[in-house]
Amino acid sequence: MGQHGRPDGVQGVSEPDPTLPPGGAAAVPRRAGLLRSTAVFSAMTLVSRVSGLVRDQVYAAVFGANPVMDAFLVAFRIPNFLRRLSAEGSFSMAFVPVLSQYREQRDHAAVKELVDRVAGTLLAALLALTALAVLAAPWVIRVFAPGFDADGPQGQLATEMLRITFPYLLFISMASLAGGVLNSYQRFAVPALSPVLLNISMITAALALAPRMEQPVTALAWGVLAAGVLQLGFQLPWLARLGLLPRPRWGAGHEGVRRVMALMVPTLFGSSVAQLNLLLNTVVASMLVGGSVTWLYLGDRLLEFPLGMFGVAIGAVILPHLSRRHAAADPDGYSKALDWGLRLCLMIAVPACLGLMLCAEALVATLFQHGRFTAYDTRMAQLVVVALSTALPAFLLVKVLAPAFYSRQDTRTPVKAGVTAVLANLVAIALFLALALTLTGAGREAWAQAGGDLQAALKALPGAHACLALATAAAGWTNALQLWWYLRRAGVFRPEPGWGRLARQLLVASAAMAIAVLALLSAWDGWTGWHWSERVWKLAVLVGSGAAVYAAALWLQGIRPRDLRH
Repeated sequence: MGQHGRPDGVQGVSEPDPTLPPGGAAAVPRRAGLLRSTAVFSAMTLVSRVSGLVRDQVYAAVFGANPVMDAFLVAFRIPNFLRRLSAEGSFSMAFVPVLSQYREQRDHAAVKELVDRVAGTLLAALLALTALAVLAAPWVIRVFAPGFDADGPQGQLATEMLRITFPYLLFISMASLAGGVLNSYQRFAVPALSPVLLNISMITAALALAPRMEQPVTALAWGVLAAGVLQLGFQLPWLARLGLLPRPRWGAGHEGVRRVMALMVPTLFGSSVAQLNLLLNTVVASMLVGGSVTWLYLGDRLLEFPLGMFGVAIGAVILPHLSRRHAAADPDGYSKALDWGLRLCLMIAVPACLGLMLCAEALVATLFQHGRFTAYDTRMAQLVVVALSTALPAFLLVKVLAPAFYSRQDTRTPVKAGVTAVLANLVAIALFLALALTLTGAGREAWAQAGGDLQAALKALPGAHACLALATAAAGWTNALQLWWYLRRAGVFRPEPGWGRLARQLLVASAAMAIAVLALLSAWDGWTGWHWSERVWKLAVLVGSGAAVYAAALWLQGIRPRDLRH
């Protein structure tokens, strides 16, 4: 990795940017190396993820895992899914390459008009979608949570909260537009830090507003809406400093907007396969025993920590860089950046995968088992963490592989892979649930008690939600392997020397880490029965020891921090 060197325009002082307004060169920082930019993004994301874990701890302690909490999570997951699918998924993947090309080839006035037109068109579409969703909320809940009784308390509560949470999509999508602009100008810290406002808003709602509400959980819905407003407002001053504060104008006929729309339509599906699969799992989980949606959510949240810390950071940093390399017709720089991203992902993903699998019980018990969240809930959420962790390397690799296509404005290939992955998820769900019902004693007993009623049998099947997590993992690997194969076939990625050596180094370091963690776990048994303070210090020792052994093993094999630079 160290042999990659420093491509022109990556490190050091760059020439004044011709896309800036006169006197605006100082507003844009020097182009830092990819590792440095990723580190900045990750540091800000760390603050966000830690506050997110605190938020989820508050959820678990105040509300527990039950049908009421399931109703909120469904009402929140719908706009949040659309946010990740469109605003942070397809929109970013389509908008950033076009914006990067405008920056490279046109003046600041053209860039400003593009931002204005995209903002106006996006805002109009979001207003229409939000109005439609608010009016059709009961039917939306029926589609995304068919297991809820639409006319019962749970269905009505979910409908009420969806009407409150859905406008969040409007504000957070405009915030994602702002974040895409800031990322393109190497202002990674502000977009990465803004999700902290969501967590602060939700924690405040749970602790301060919920006790004052007739139905306490509805406070969380209002917290979501407030967070969207705050996240958008937080980024606007930074856009103003760049001279790019949007003045929204309709722009369906604008050349740049048409290109963004043309790229965005296919990426609506291809960029967020994992999120689509999670949403499908939520639909099925609504048909399972109460609490299943919450267990899946909390398990996914633990997986999101390394994904958000590193995967999203690498993806956000590498997309504008790849787009610039492509626009500048620099295939060597493009290929080397991809090589760097894939190596860094694996160096993070392999130990994180092992760590999450081995420490699943310790993590869930320490972070969430408080208040109304019981030891039984810990065991149920633990199953999700173990299952999803098997595909963590795949999920992280996709964060680099997908931008490799979108930076070249190739949206068709990720769609092909995405369709196959979703189909794989559906097949895997049916297969794993069928196997659980027919091959396990608990499954056969649940089927007999249900008298052949499939939904009743699934509601009575312990651990059925873990089948959904395994299906998501299978789909993740299906997606990643396809993207890798398509990328190699396209011939735009040429692996740098040293991959075999890196594989051996990762294997040795990961094995050493696993031995150290297993030794501690064998001595410390009974996480669900300990006081929270004992769990905290033992988990800190467990995680710290594993990380130290992994880093030491890499060091002893000759890997140095400078080798990670690009």
